[in-house]
Amino acid sequence: MLPVPKKYFLTSGSSEGETELTAFDGALLKAGIGNINLLKVSSILPPGAQYSAKPELPVGGLVPTAYGSIVSTEPGVTIAAAAAVGRSKDSFGIIMELVGKMSKDEAEEKIIEMVKESFKMREMELKDVSVSCVEHTVEKIGCAVAAVPMW
Repeated sequence: MLPVPKKYFLTSGSSEGETELTAFDGALLKAGIGNINLLKVSSILPPGAQYSAKPELPVGGLVPTAYGSIVSTEPGVTIAAAAAVGRSKDSFGIIMELVGKMSKDEAEEKIIEMVKESFKMREMELKDVSVSCVEHTVEKIGCAVAAVPMW
């Protein structure tokens, strides 16, 4: 079993590319996580994990990350990606990711409601919510990504 992460940060980025994969790669680079290996995880922030400014993660490092991404090849369409962390006062936290054809404002509003609902379902008290969100208007092939890397 991998060690339980003690720190996390929120990030997001968007990019154009000549292919869907290079658009995704560019969005990861803009988000500051393009040179690590993301280990996709689901949506639980470990108890006691603390927010930290983005660290210098080792190139090629394996980093547990909750993330969502969207790629579009429809010129003129606006896409958005959002990641949110809801923290409880004395327990674990919840991470939510949201992507879609919408504005940044719509994504931020929806993801905050998703966090609130997830806390309500668990009968937990929500202390605070942090969000990272980005929108992108597609020129040719665009991507938006939002993530919560943990280490």
